Amino acid sequence: MYRVIVLDKLAREGLELLDRAKDIEYEVRTGLEGEALRLALLDFDGAICRSGVKITAQALDENRRLRAIVRAGVGTDNIDRQAATRQGIVVMNTPAGNTLSTAEHTFTLMLALSRKVPQAHRSLAEGRWDRHAFTGVQLAGKTLGIVGLGRIGLEVAKRAAAFEMRVIGYDPFISVEQAEKLGIEYADTVKTMLPRVDYLTVHTPLTTETRHLIGREEIALLKPGVRLINCARGGIYDEQALIEGLRDGRIAGVALDVFENEPCVDSPLFQMPGAVCTPHLGASTEEAQTHVSIEAVELLIGFLTTGAVRHAVNVASIDPQTLRSLRGYLDVAYRLGVLLTQWSSGGASACRLTYRGQVADEDTRLLTAAFCAGLLDRALAEEVNIVNAGVLLRERGIDISEESRSDSGAFSSSITAELDGKGGVFRAAGTLFGTHMPRLIRLGDYRLEAYLDGTLLIFTHNDVPGIIGAVGTTFGRHQVNIAQMAVGRLSDTPGGPAIGVLNLDDAPSPEAIAEVLAHPAIRSVKLIRLPTAGQLPSWLPP
Repeated sequence: MYRVIVLDKLAREGLELLDRAKDIEYEVRTGLEGEALRLALLDFDGAICRSGVKITAQALDENRRLRAIVRAGVGTDNIDRQAATRQGIVVMNTPAGNTLSTAEHTFTLMLALSRKVPQAHRSLAEGRWDRHAFTGVQLAGKTLGIVGLGRIGLEVAKRAAAFEMRVIGYDPFISVEQAEKLGIEYADTVKTMLPRVDYLTVHTPLTTETRHLIGREEIALLKPGVRLINCARGGIYDEQALIEGLRDGRIAGVALDVFENEPCVDSPLFQMPGAVCTPHLGASTEEAQTHVSIEAVELLIGFLTTGAVRHAVNVASIDPQTLRSLRGYLDVAYRLGVLLTQWSSGGASACRLTYRGQVADEDTRLLTAAFCAGLLDRALAEEVNIVNAGVLLRERGIDISEESRSDSGAFSSSITAELDGKGGVFRAAGTLFGTHMPRLIRLGDYRLEAYLDGTLLIFTHNDVPGIIGAVGTTFGRHQVNIAQMAVGRLSDTPGGPAIGVLNLDDAPSPEAIAEVLAHPAIRSVKLIRLPTAGQLPSWLPP
């Protein structure tokens, strides 16, 4: 008999499913925290939670029984995934349960902005009948920009089509062809989209790259009278920039369901006539709560009774022997994916992996999945690991293929990854020194040898004297230390195209990068952020 603890309020349908499950007994114990939570978890095989309880490392301390935690919802920020992984506890979530509810709430806010519904209601409540003060605009014929074409973004696009809107979309991990099939005009970058849209909605995770994705500079590119909506994550819009845009009239309306700091009960936006705000209600429908509750229970029952792992966010089903033999190359493949997602120009349509030498005899499907996980690591709201990465890529119309070659080439084993993007083919190759030292051995057509970790600055240039010294001098002036350096050129003849890869101790400022790029012999500069040395993805236990 397996014991399950329900730590937050769960929909009745989910509890009824637990009632009917064979070999499962459960208790509902909400409001636990601190030592009371830790002691309670010691007596159960599985736990189901929502966002109310905080399952910290301390809550899992000395727990030798708990095998799985399922979050009835998408976000797992309230669960210490690293602590769970270290103790062999599988963490799963329910990424699809609130898709339709969030898409519908996006349109609720869009319509409320367009027809000034909250303001009109307030005027009636205050005893005024003023029809002329609340003249709105219709959606038909307007252009909607969508940043992020995952599950929710695509559902928003479908509804926009029903409202006879034109849709422009940006997502670095959906192909141009796939977007066109869905009736979406693909944009190369967010900035190229901005001057054309009447409405803008974002459906991406909050990452380093997407924090303040829309700020003062981007708002200046928008056409006057634009309306902005956010039902994704607080912080994707710079809230201060939104306030300024509303005050100076460039922005006609802002609708936010999420905020940079939550709970948020005091914001200048709440009092501004062009703003509509709700307290994170995107998933707050009876149907969404029912769906995530049922899915969470099904996931936990399936894991406890059959060992099935679905929607895992921290581990994958790999036997110990395979893990020991492949851990180093799983890390290499993952880092190549993280590198290419930043080096490419978006609009990916296909990726190819070539395995050479000894690694070609291993289970390369896992290595390909690790590469895909790196490729999508910072692009999606849902958690990505080697279990779901391939599926998520294919859902976006991106083909995945692999080839194995027994000849070893210059190294006993190597992995070459290619990504077909809007700007052409982006290629990188890596290998493993020893058992745990990933190395970059090829970038594009250039052969080199660089550390595959930390902050990388990649710059293409003409192979003329003084380049390395000039870059070093610039970074020295800006207090940026160069830890390692690698260079590569297409031939042994000086003067042709070349590439440089610098491992930096700290990320350089935009001013430092601009100064490097201003050198007449330097053609391009790209800053890449990789995991630090020894830092493994959450789904790959140390």
